[in-house]
Parts: sequence; structure tokens; C-alpha cells
Amino acid sequence: MSATKLSQAHLASGGKLRDPDFSARVFWLSLAILLLWPLAVATEFRPWVLWQPENRKVSLDFLASFWPLVYDAEFMRMVARETWRTVAMATAGVTLALVLAVPMCLMAARVLSLSALSGHMDRWPAVLRWCVRATLILLRSIPELVWALVFVRVVGLGPTAGVFAIALTYGGMLGKVYAEILESGESHATHTLMRNGSGRLQAFVYALLPSHAAELASYTVYRWECAIRSSVVLGFVGAGGLGQQLDNSMKMFNGGEVATLLLVFVVLVALADHVSAWLRRALS
Repeated sequence: MSATKLSQAHLASGGKLRDPDFSARVFWLSLAILLLWPLAVATEFRPWVLWQPENRKVSLDFLASFWPLVYDAEFMRMVARETWRTVAMATAGVTLALVLAVPMCLMAARVLSLSALSGHMDRWPAVLRWCVRATLILLRSIPELVWALVFVRVVGLGPTAGVFAIALTYGGMLGKVYAEILESGESHATHTLMRNGSGRLQAFVYALLPSHAAELASYTVYRWECAIRSSVVLGFVGAGGLGQQLDNSMKMFNGGEVATLLLVFVVLVALADHVSAWLRRALS
């Protein structure tokens, strides 16, 4: 709060210091509680059940089973192999997602439309753009877990299902965000090139890409980091990797293996976070 507001509040209260924004804060806090309360009721959100005696016992027994950790040579070789498979699944999935996202974002971005240079896009280019955007919505609206369940039935258990699942969902995400990034910047150079006979691809390479390369690369690396997390979750439906081994250990009630796999997962996500942060700094 500024000194002027403080002095005005001090004078208005007859010498007693009073926060002039107090009423507004109370109003917005009360409104937030009023809006969130029906959501808590609808979701049956009751966190106090965690402290009931029977639930505390189950939680403590589950945590106690984590010790001692399992780290024998055979198990750790399997963990190393599945960790590599998890990273490979995420990387291959994002690579295929780029194959989908790049051409679709070029078709979806209005800034690269030749017919829109006059101010009004022609009917068929507008229809094509709408169809591409609808496809991107469809791809990203279906979670990768659902795609994985579909592909496990089609191609069987293993990382292939996870790669396809990540590719489709992340292709929709990347294509949508790429198009928004391209449309958010200055378009004068792009339109100038296209008005002088340049094609859409040349305008993209020589005008849009240089000015947006860092932002596009940063978001791509972030999505790769998210794909590593997703690939672990996809293992629970048979897509291979650390997630499938974690599911097997939990079904066998082997807490020591579960704890080891969770620690490896934490280290893997931390390393992915550091790698993505380094790449974003290098590309910015």
C-alpha cells in the first residue's frame, strides 16, 4: 500500500490506522469460498478422512513397506533398462508429434494465409483452416492414457502403444500452441514477403521462424519433459517402461521395489527438468 493511501486511511479513521482494501479483500475471499464450496461438495472433497484411525493405519503400513529398499544387481539392471525405455518412449513420441504438429500449425496459422492478405480469407482456405483446428482440438482433447488403452489393444503391450499415444495427444497440443505463437508476433515482414511472391513455407522460414525460434524451442522442450512424466503413467496400462514395472511391484505388494522405482522416477524427472532448463537458456 502506498504512503498516500495510508495517510488517507489514517485521517479517515480518526487517527486509527485502517487498511482501505480490507473490505475488497473480504468480498473477494467470500466470493471465492461461495464459488468453491459447490465444487467441493460435488467432488466429495473430505480431506479430514485421512486422519481417521483406520486410514492412518493403512497409510503408515504402506509407507513402512517401503523399507528396506531393493537395490540388488539384477533389479537395478532391469530399472536401468526400463528407465532408458521410458526416455526413449517420450523422445520418440514427441518426435512423431512434431511431424504432425508442424505442417498442421502452418495450415492453421492465419498469418501464413495468402488469401487473407486482402483482409478477408477465401471460403475454401477458411474451411481448411477450420478443419485443421478441429483436428488439433480432437487430438489434444483425448488424453494420452485413453490413446494408450486403444493402441495396447491394436499393437499389443509395450512401448509402441505409448509412443503413438504421446504422438497424437502432444501433436494436438504442439500444433495449437505453435499456431498461437506464430500469430502472436509481428506479421509485417511475413506479409511483405508473401505480397512479393514468396510462398508460405519461405515466409515461415525467413520471417516467422527467426523471430519465434526461441519460444517455439522452449515450449517443445517443456513438452518433452512432460512426455517423460506421461510415459511413466502410460506404463500402468501396459505401455512398458518404469510405469509398468511400478504397477507390477505394487500388485505384488513389494514396497521395497516400489520405493526404489519411485526414487528413480524422481531422479529422472529432476534430470529432465535440468536438461530442459539448460536447453531453454541456451536457445533464449
